[in-house]
Amino acid sequence: MERVAESERTLYPYVTGSSVVAIKYKDGILMAADMGGSYGSTLRYKSVERIKPIGKHSLLGASGEISDFQEILRYLDELILYDNMWDDGNSLGPKEVHNYLTRVMYNRRNKFNPLWNALVLGGVKNGQKYLGMVNMIGINFEDNHVATGLGNHLARPILRDEWHENLTFEEGVKLLEKCMRVLLYRDRSAVNKIQVLHCSFSCFSLL
Repeated sequence: MERVAESERTLYPYVTGSSVVAIKYKDGILMAADMGGSYGSTLRYKSVERIKPIGKHSLLGASGEISDFQEILRYLDELILYDNMWDDGNSLGPKEVHNYLTRVMYNRRNKFNPLWNALVLGGVKNGQKYLGMVNMIGINFEDNHVATGLGNHLARPILRDEWHENLTFEEGVKLLEKCMRVLLYRDRSAVNKIQVLHCSFSCFSLL
């Protein structure tokens, strides 16, 4: 009798990343995350990139299970490739990618097989800045600044006090550095190696 293949699920997150913090600034979006990957309470990896550019207009950052984040990136690679194949002069912007991710996360949650991540999606298209997040059960929102994980409790109060819509690039970077420093002091999963990316009206870049 032929054996039916068993389904595989992430029952519990194994290798995880900590907080992602992102803000809008005057000319675009800034996003920061440390590069630690924890195996349980052991800080196992120290060069994990948890922020990736998506298509031409967006940045994606993730907390939570690293392998599930890699699966999400595979979904997005297929989505961007399919969109490019139309060759119609249009491309997916951050709002469309965010909407897609909310559907994916909610769909997987309804199958009782969630992707164990909290995602931050930001970008700029047609002169419009966009910043939103979605968690592992599909709850999503847009805001001028967002944070995942412990950053939601430790970084957001700082952002509420000090963020304003006319932040320059330099002021935005300093504000994110302040948030990441607080997280380094208070979050045992954080490391002192930080990835910062920005998406502006003209370009992507890694700081």
